[in-house]
Amino acid sequence: MTTIEKLTRKDFMSDQEVRWCPGCGDYSILAAVQLLLPELNAEKHNTVFISGIGCAARFPYYMNTYGVHSIHGRAPAVASGLAITRPDLDVWVIGGDGDMLSIGGNHLIHALRRNINMVVVMFNNQIYGLTKGQYSPTSEVGKVTKSSPFGSADQPFNPISLAIGAEATFVARTHDMDRAHMQFVLKKAHEHKGASFVEIYQNCNVFNDGAFESITGKENRQDKLLILQDGEPILFGKDNAYGIAPDPSGGIRIVEVAKEGMEHVLVHDAKKKDPSLAFALSRLGISNEEPRPIGIFRDIEREDYGTSLLTQQQNVLQKQGKGALDKLFRSQSTWVVEE
Repeated sequence: MTTIEKLTRKDFMSDQEVRWCPGCGDYSILAAVQLLLPELNAEKHNTVFISGIGCAARFPYYMNTYGVHSIHGRAPAVASGLAITRPDLDVWVIGGDGDMLSIGGNHLIHALRRNINMVVVMFNNQIYGLTKGQYSPTSEVGKVTKSSPFGSADQPFNPISLAIGAEATFVARTHDMDRAHMQFVLKKAHEHKGASFVEIYQNCNVFNDGAFESITGKENRQDKLLILQDGEPILFGKDNAYGIAPDPSGGIRIVEVAKEGMEHVLVHDAKKKDPSLAFALSRLGISNEEPRPIGIFRDIEREDYGTSLLTQQQNVLQKQGKGALDKLFRSQSTWVVEE
């Protein structure tokens, strides 16, 4: 009887020196992933991390798995080709908010809408870190940076809203100050069949230090973090004094549970096909007075793109037999170039 060796975090650590700025939130995310993979029974030879350009893009170097350090913004495109042609692999895409939402935005939304079977992890620090502190697609309006000395005039992307709007089948958010929650979300993302999108709030302590302190700081979490739990009432605050209830206008509103009653508080349903509630929850926290939801917003079933293509191919072969592709190529007008 063959004994399968149980892997540990050390097995997934490469021999490369980790070269992020001391105190960077990327260290916490790297540790969370390296500790999680043994729990997932991941195999090094079947696991691939693909990245673009930026601080987050160094991730594959630090993983003792297969890895591709691709080009700026193109990681979802490179990963799409691999995930479709090698469905036996676990494909992870790593990138920052600038890499994925600026030059790579088009690749990201199409990978999500096609429901390609991979886990997309976006480190969001609301700044360009590698190029030394320019405002990014998620920087707040008025953000003063090296490229916006009088404050950014751009309206930022809401990554969760964007992913839901792109019809992603799994959408979640977590943050680098809570390893247990990160691992919970990433595990669920990995278990999902199809495109999983996970936004991680990540602190850049050099160029945007404390960007999420008002939300993730220990003294603020109770009132400012709303933890979504599937099948549970949507509550937050000390002693869960506040909840989310339907609004007569069709949206949602914050209520005091003691005044409104628990019967009016919405129960979170990540499996709901209609994305309306998930989208409404993604809009919470735009105002500083509101809590910011973390957890799984959406987790629905839909056939992944690779399976759809394989089914289509098999149907064509059954109807037309082998050689169908050659017949297709030659079914229309052809040209012969003569010397």
